[in-house]
Amino acid sequence: MQEHKTPQSIKPHIIIIAVIVIVLLAILLWPSSDTPPSNEHKTPQQDVPEAAEVVVSPADEIFPETQEEPLIEPDVFESIPSPEAVELDVGQPDEPQPEPEYVEPEPIPVDISDAAIESALVTIANNNALVDLLVDDALLERFVVTIANLSNGEIAPNQRLLNPPEKAFRVYQQANRYWVDPASYKRYTPYVNAMESLESERLLTLFERYEDDMMNTFEQIAASNQTFNSVFIDAIDTLLDTPEVPVPVEVFTDSVTYKYKDERLENLNAPQKQLLRTGPDNMRRIKAKLREIKSLLEAREQ
Repeated sequence: MQEHKTPQSIKPHIIIIAVIVIVLLAILLWPSSDTPPSNEHKTPQQDVPEAAEVVVSPADEIFPETQEEPLIEPDVFESIPSPEAVELDVGQPDEPQPEPEYVEPEPIPVDISDAAIESALVTIANNNALVDLLVDDALLERFVVTIANLSNGEIAPNQRLLNPPEKAFRVYQQANRYWVDPASYKRYTPYVNAMESLESERLLTLFERYEDDMMNTFEQIAASNQTFNSVFIDAIDTLLDTPEVPVPVEVFTDSVTYKYKDERLENLNAPQKQLLRTGPDNMRRIKAKLREIKSLLEAREQ
């Protein structure tokens, strides 16, 4: 009789139905394989409490040892982006780089003072006696004027480069005729010794050092298209053309100066007659030195 069934007879059916529902829910709500299960013993009905948010104060960040419960954050691996390529502007490999423009340094001016010229001459000659023979002012200008006058067969008494000999010109009389005293020739021996002491090649180097300044001075006193080098050669040729004469040499006086008795000698120009007064031996030594200097100057002209 069905109306008299007890509630206990219905319980097995209810249990079976509950099991079927649980299985369906487990199949439908089972997590996917991409996410690891949080707890395999938890049933779908259990609620997992959310982690409480922890606020870290600035003091906790600076002094982490003061935190009572340090926050453990899960490791998060993020991919590090590759560094961007850096392009260097090195220019075209075949493009020639412009060279820096050369700037010629300013030339150092030459010291043309008398002291500098005297010092240079003494160094070349290694003979202090030369300083006593030279005038002590306007050496460069006097040299230029002397060379310019010699090239023209002239002498400017007020522009002498050398001091005159201390001893006077001497003659001796014999048979009512006057002859040059050999002692007069010896007055010029110190000058010839000083000239010979000058090394020719080093003298040319000194000439080249002052050449521009001498040329500037020459252009101011002479209207010529010659170089000072060529003018110097002409001056040397003037002296080399002086004839050699036997001694003794006869002279006469016109109450003012002594003159050569031989008209050929008296007709020589002033520089040549002055060279004759140095005497035969000194003149040969002077000419030998002048030929050395001339050969060096001519080599520069070629």
